[in-house]
Order: sequence, then C-alpha cells, then structure tokens
Amino acid sequence: MIRFDKPFTQQEPIPEAGIERAVEILRSGRIHRYNLTPDELGDVAQLEADYAAWQGQDYCLATTSGGTAIQLALRAAGVSHGDLVLANAYTLAPVPGAIYNVGGKAVLVEIDQNYHIDCDDLAKKADTSGAKYLLLSHMRGHIADMEQVMAIADTYGITVIEDCAHTMGARYHGVRSGNYGHVAAFSTQTYKHMNSGEGGLLTTNDPLIAAKAIIMSGSYMLYERHGARPSAEVFETIRTKMPNFSCRLDHLRAALITAQMSVLDENIARWNHLYQRLDSNLRRIEGVSLPVRDQAEFYVGSSIQFRTDKLGKDDIPDFLSRCGARGVDLKWFGAERPTAFTSRYDSWEYLDDIPDLPATKAALDKTIDMRVPLTFTDDDCDVITTIIASELSD
Repeated sequence: MIRFDKPFTQQEPIPEAGIERAVEILRSGRIHRYNLTPDELGDVAQLEADYAAWQGQDYCLATTSGGTAIQLALRAAGVSHGDLVLANAYTLAPVPGAIYNVGGKAVLVEIDQNYHIDCDDLAKKADTSGAKYLLLSHMRGHIADMEQVMAIADTYGITVIEDCAHTMGARYHGVRSGNYGHVAAFSTQTYKHMNSGEGGLLTTNDPLIAAKAIIMSGSYMLYERHGARPSAEVFETIRTKMPNFSCRLDHLRAALITAQMSVLDENIARWNHLYQRLDSNLRRIEGVSLPVRDQAEFYVGSSIQFRTDKLGKDDIPDFLSRCGARGVDLKWFGAERPTAFTSRYDSWEYLDDIPDLPATKAALDKTIDMRVPLTFTDDDCDVITTIIASELSD
C-alpha cells in the first residue's frame, strides 16, 4: 500500500543571507530594535521600509506576531471597550481573540460555500447591529468580492481592518490584499508566506492609524527610528495619549524576514504551481468538490480546501485517521470540538451571544484542510491525491 513519508510541517531553510545576518546580530549582542548607533537604521526599520514599498502602502509597522498586528490595527482604527466588530465566522482563533483582547464584541457573519464572507448577511448585520468596524479575515487565502465588501462598508460608515495572514501577495482586481481596507495585518508565523517563527506586519495609508500603532507597539518616544512612519508632527498629537503594549519585533527576526522578501514573489509562483497540481488532481476524484475561484482573484495557494461530499459527517474522523496512517495529514473544520489549530466559531465560548450560523456550518461540515509546504514536489502532490482517492473509494 502506497504511503507518503514527508512531513506537512517541514518548511524550507532560511536563506543563507538571513542566517549570516542573524549570526552577525547575535555576535553584536544588539537584538532589541532600538539598540542602535545614532546613524544606524537597523534591521527592523529597514524591513518596515522594504515591506511598505513591496505592499504599496505608505506606512508599515513590524510586530511580535500576526495576532498583535491585528490587535494594534483594531485599537489604532478606534475600537474600544464595548464596540461591536463585524467578523466572518470562518477564521482561526486569534482573530476573535484579537477582538476580545481590545474589549470589542464580535458580531459573526455567515460565509458562503466558497468560504467568503456572505455579503448579504454582512449588509444585514451592518444595518441591524450598527457596528462601525469590520475585521475581515481572508481565511485560508479565499478573497471575497472586495468591491462589494467596500461598498457595504461605505454605505454604513464602517472602518475595514483586513486580516491578510493567508493572503500576503494575493490580489483582487489587481489590488494587493490588504490595500482595500483602512489598515491590514500580516503574519510571519512559521506556516505563513515568510517564516520568522512568530512575527507580524501592519500596513496602512492613514498617518494617524500608523502613528497610534507605532506608539502602542512600544516605541516609547523613539518613533523616529521607524522605517515607514508618518511625520513627527502626526506623533505630537497622540504621543502621550496611547498606551504601550510592548509588541516590538526584534532585529533577529527582522533579518530572517528580510532575507525571504527577495524570493517571496518566486515562492508565491511555486505555491500556486503546487496548488494547481493538487486542485487538478482532486477535481478528478469522485465525491470531492472544491471552491470556485473568482477570476478577479489572484490567490497564494499555501493551503488547499476541499469537501468530501461522498462521506457523511460522522464518517470524516475515520477518513482522516486512515489518511493519517498513510502519512497524509488532513484537518477538519467541521468538528464539534477544537483540534490543534482548527476550531469552529461556536467553540469560542468566551464571546458574547454566539449565534447559530447554518450556512457557515453547512460550508464547514465536510471541509477538509491541507497545508501545501514548498518542500513538496509535483510527484508528492500526485502521491497525496492518490492516497486521498484510495481512502475515499474504500
């Protein structure tokens, strides 16, 4: 019986330039982002400048994680205790966690069968709730109709915060993911598109949002040492009014990220090649269906989702176990209880007033999720899908 023998969590090594720079930083002993000589820009500030230019935004802030980038984005956008925040119900736990952390109250919105926020339900809940914020998670790289989302936001005066942890480098109608909303958050956690273990990036064109986020990240009064920041005059109005949450990235991790930026576009093309190979193979398996991709969407295929229409919901755990025994590591977003990284919205019991969302449950009931690391090859994709087909046919 054929078996797959590569781990689904194995990332490629950090580029040698990043390793060499990391060793230089360690030997210097100056790891903290503000531990600089007077004429020195520093690795974190250089990363901020480089990423702002790559993303096509005026301002960028490097943070300790994608989750802290979301939290700072929410706070800088104006979310405070008791504010309602619209959010699509299909996401990972740090997203509602960020809303809870800043004292907001999540208003969960349905998704459709293609894993996008349901714009009809969004408009309805924007109208009935009066919420003035939307935290839009492009979960697993699926980008909704951003023109429709922004039209709803404009109608109801909603500030949009984009969670782009899974869409770094993706586009909708040629616009980079993260550049539609007022502020965006990205992740450089190990399983994202650049790997620093943990890390995050916040981008915006709003100088006040950027200044607030920089102060709150823990800049003290050293904000002028940031690589993609507003003018000093913007900071003067808020410098003593923002709390310090100590969310600073360090030079060591910045060096690792910077080294990967030079190959990011190349890696995106490699991910999409593997994704398309898996997608093509999976579509030939009886009982498997995959989401429809909007032609306006340019995605980054670092994971793939499919539904097991041939199996009943009660059959899925055994299917996952059989695939796992043959080396194919699959996750399920329809389980009643959280497992590892996956959880369904109704397991976030710390949230107030968790609604029943039948469309979201129907979309997730048979949704299988699989990472697509760059350590895979075309042959690996073929072996994986052969095993999946075999276990579905038994």
